Amino acid sequence: MFLYNVTVNIDENIENEWIEWMRNVHIPDVMATGCFTSARMSQLLGEVAEASGPTYAIQYVYPDEATLERYQKEFAPKLQAAHTKRYENQFVAFRTLMKITEEWAI
Repeated sequence: MFLYNVTVNIDENIENEWIEWMRNVHIPDVMATGCFTSARMSQLLGEVAEASGPTYAIQYVYPDEATLERYQKEFAPKLQAAHTKRYENQFVAFRTLMKITEEWAI
């Protein structure tokens, strides 16, 4: 299993509206592609987060590299463009890929 992580630093003046749009529009649209098995959004905390403003990590779980490649070719450009158009000059984002090597639940 793998994680597609999108970290977004958002302008604090639009933070609440952005969260609602992510929750009700963007993340459901990403999940509707069928490329991911789950998603979660977390807010960064601590000194770094306080210094840089509201920062969130949205993590999508995908089963294999071919699935992510399909997402990036077929769906990502349109979904990312919609986000950029809506929040132009009000956010900074970067993406990272991770492999889940161990997982525990209590």
